[in-house]
Amino acid sequence: MTETKMHLIGWEQLQASTTSVFRAAGSAPREAQLIAEHLVEANLRGHDSHGVGVVPMYLKGVRSGGMVLNQSLKVALDTGAMLICDAGQGAGQVMAHDAMALGIERAGAEGSAIVSLRNSHHIGRIGHWAEQCAAAGMVSIHFVNVVAGPIVAPFGGTKSRLGTNPFAAAFPRADGPPVVVDFATSTLAAGKVRVANNKGVALPPGALLDNKGQPTTDPAKLFETQPGSLTTFGAHKGSGLMLACELLGAALVGAKTQHNAEAEAVINSMFSVIVSPERLGTAGPFAEELEAVLGWVQSEGNVKLPGMPELETREARLRDGLPVDAATLEQLEAAARGVGLGGFA
Repeated sequence: MTETKMHLIGWEQLQASTTSVFRAAGSAPREAQLIAEHLVEANLRGHDSHGVGVVPMYLKGVRSGGMVLNQSLKVALDTGAMLICDAGQGAGQVMAHDAMALGIERAGAEGSAIVSLRNSHHIGRIGHWAEQCAAAGMVSIHFVNVVAGPIVAPFGGTKSRLGTNPFAAAFPRADGPPVVVDFATSTLAAGKVRVANNKGVALPPGALLDNKGQPTTDPAKLFETQPGSLTTFGAHKGSGLMLACELLGAALVGAKTQHNAEAEAVINSMFSVIVSPERLGTAGPFAEELEAVLGWVQSEGNVKLPGMPELETREARLRDGLPVDAATLEQLEAAARGVGLGGFA
């Protein structure tokens, strides 16, 4: 495979361009800003799979009706201990932000809250929502399902049945960045395969099966007319967590599940548990034991805590610019022209 040319673009320019595209598409200022900030932050942290490269997919969703601009989050159920919020396929960066804000407020008052966000358009990098909770001093865990057409084969299978169904958790620290665990239950997120395909680089072995169920490192195999399938991480363990995300994230709260080969857009539902150590009266012991565990984990070898590589990448990209491959940039330019702009960046 031949690698494509990379362009370095400053984050301010990328964010301004993305904001302009969504304003031109019809988003209100707050919505366009939240979408752009989220996508560029994903790029800054090295997760280009969830960065501005998804803009063409989002605009396709707007045209098809799969993504509803300027939607307001609705609370469908409030039991006190649990909130079920319905997004009505609104912009995920707004819907998830507002759902987490409600959950943070409730956990601050009651000590904990379960918040379900159902039927949202793509909510992007799940760690972002865990970080929002951590910034408010909350511990949180998040189970997410993806309805976008099956793309991941369960352990023991060779055909796609579910989505990449991510999991995230975050733990705030008093004097340092939070510990953020964030991963797809597939070996690779689908967006990372798209990025590899645009860049013209091979995938690591074991991440993808072709449409005959045979292992392949060619990312293009996922996008053929008869597509291949991603594998789950950790064999049966990732497969089990993928299923749990589907059932907790969506089935439990009456949201859309992936149970056939049909999909109109990328729809996410997220089941979040948010806990306030301060409100529970455990903030002091929690902080002490957290640091004791982290110190012990890092006491030997070159161990990086979850979230640390992303922060290192963020520092470098803030300084040097964000790398965008030529194919992705061309797609962004076409997307910008499609909403009446002269270009993207």
